[in-house]
Amino acid sequence: MKSTDKVLILGATGGIGGEIARKLIHDEWDVRALRRSVPGKDAHSNSITWISGDAQNAEQVEAAASECSVIVHAVNPPGYRNWEQLVLPMLHNTISAAERNGALIVLPGTIYNYGPDAFPLLREDSLQDPVTRKGAIRVQMEQELAAYAQRGGKVLILRAGDFFGPHAGNNWFSQGLVKPGNPPKVVKNPGKTGAGHQWAYLPDVAETLAALLVRRDELEPFACFHMRGHWDPDGTAMTAAIKHVAERAGVKAKVKPFPWWLVSMMSPLNPTLREMREMRYLWEQTIEMDNSKLIAFLGHEPQTPLIEAVHSTLAGLGCI
Repeated sequence: MKSTDKVLILGATGGIGGEIARKLIHDEWDVRALRRSVPGKDAHSNSITWISGDAQNAEQVEAAASECSVIVHAVNPPGYRNWEQLVLPMLHNTISAAERNGALIVLPGTIYNYGPDAFPLLREDSLQDPVTRKGAIRVQMEQELAAYAQRGGKVLILRAGDFFGPHAGNNWFSQGLVKPGNPPKVVKNPGKTGAGHQWAYLPDVAETLAALLVRRDELEPFACFHMRGHWDPDGTAMTAAIKHVAERAGVKAKVKPFPWWLVSMMSPLNPTLREMREMRYLWEQTIEMDNSKLIAFLGHEPQTPLIEAVHSTLAGLGCI
């Protein structure tokens, strides 16, 4: 018999998966996590039931999901290697485990699903016509989940802008704007002048998701919500906030353009840089998330003030 508040998190050591785990532990959920090797002891890991296993192994995922009412699919291939070959098989394992247990699948959504023809205002029903390989796979993932919902399953997609937060290392904030472990003397802005951009503070994303899960019995079978997060109307608010927090901490910071020319030159030799170059279009045009559906359902959207969120993120990254 499945437990009402038992959840399996795939990707609990990552940015969004870890933040969801922290929030659900705080809310007294029984949190399970699948990992190839069990992490060292700390307050966070001690509160999780760690299960040795691999998200690429269907039997191990199914066993870990036993009696769980929710499965959070926030996992990526190790080191993001072979992403195109492994992402969909891992999702199929999650769907199979959810079908066996009658579990709701949660997927943190991205804006990669959209091409320029959907900009500037993104709603839940906006056309998904991606222009990148990763975006096409994200669309296919959501199509697979929609098919699961049509077979009687339940799915919740919470889509947000670019992540940032104190425990997140694989995102534009920590890989493009600042350098973890170093004072932010130079803050790089990847955006085109005047192009608005959408950001999402991970603790706010986790809090929003937790609020939706409380009311999961009221959700439609294939539920999708957009978060507004932190809207940067001209592409300068985030870098200005970093500069402000840095200078308040005694670090004199300068904002400079992100070196796209270097990314273009080096991308043939570096898969990460190649992906960054593919995503450049997301920084060249205004992208804004419409959260009216979320507000209509929840009545509010959790939002930490930007300066507070940036301070927490820089501190967590070891920059201040």
